[in-house]
Amino acid sequence: MRIRVPAAAAVVCGALALTGATVPTAQAADTAGAARPWQLAHSAPATGKSAFTASAAEPYKLAVTFSNVKIAGNKSAVSVGTSAIVHVPYSFTLTATNVDGLTDDDFYVGLDLYRGSASSPTADLYGDNAATCSVTSSTSSSEGVVTVETCKGTVDIYPKYDLHNSDAGTSWHSVAWAVAYNGQNPSNPADVSKIGTAARTGLSSPAVQRLSRLTTNAAPEPVKKGKTVTVTGALTRANWETHKYAGYTGQKVRLQFRKKGTSVYKTLKTISSDSHGNLKTTYKATADGYWRYSFAGTSTTPAVSAAGDYVDVK
Repeated sequence: MRIRVPAAAAVVCGALALTGATVPTAQAADTAGAARPWQLAHSAPATGKSAFTASAAEPYKLAVTFSNVKIAGNKSAVSVGTSAIVHVPYSFTLTATNVDGLTDDDFYVGLDLYRGSASSPTADLYGDNAATCSVTSSTSSSEGVVTVETCKGTVDIYPKYDLHNSDAGTSWHSVAWAVAYNGQNPSNPADVSKIGTAARTGLSSPAVQRLSRLTTNAAPEPVKKGKTVTVTGALTRANWETHKYAGYTGQKVRLQFRKKGTSVYKTLKTISSDSHGNLKTTYKATADGYWRYSFAGTSTTPAVSAAGDYVDVK
């Protein structure tokens, strides 16, 4: 069960605290029913910061919008193994109108990745710390003061605690959010109506994939010209439930060869991994060069190519 560091406890506990629940210093991310700060925005009344008169049972809506959201450098996917923490960078522009306390210690901003609906997510990935923001402009007009900030942070994925195998794929969304506690105790606010929230849900997200591995071994070494080379290997991928790598079965994998002195691999044939992810095939040796297997990837598992195994032809 994943536990956040105390420095970020206010962000983790925020949503539960606003329901009046008693929360510990740090909250487990994968606890059933655990809420996130951005979920508060769905129940916040559509009023501005002057709405300290809002219902005592609800936070008010911050006049904050989010734009220019970028995650993982706009890559289409992030790959997660069995143990190493994956830090996924993100950035976005926050525009606030007549919002006080943007630089206060209890004003938190961040971005989550989630699966399912925004009102009832089935999985949630978030950062150990809130985003850091810097002011890029502040202008005054008859409408008030408009402040624009650039915010950056990371979504920190702990494969041992955050993911199940069924979470792999493209069914993720992202949400940018902000919570202003305005002096209220995040764990036990005296006046919930003084806490402001904003969120933009349903944003695009990179796929979250199970990291893959691929090996190749060509034999015999050396081999006589015209004789058969036997090429073995294995295609495996991270299992987020056992925290080990397991065979990826029934997958199309290409046998490739690169002749010595050249830079391009050519596909010789395509075979399928067996029930354990193992690979084995044969091919006639005609020249010195490198043999390898290459996997094109799926929606749940990234593409991978094995290192070439050199065979000298006599």
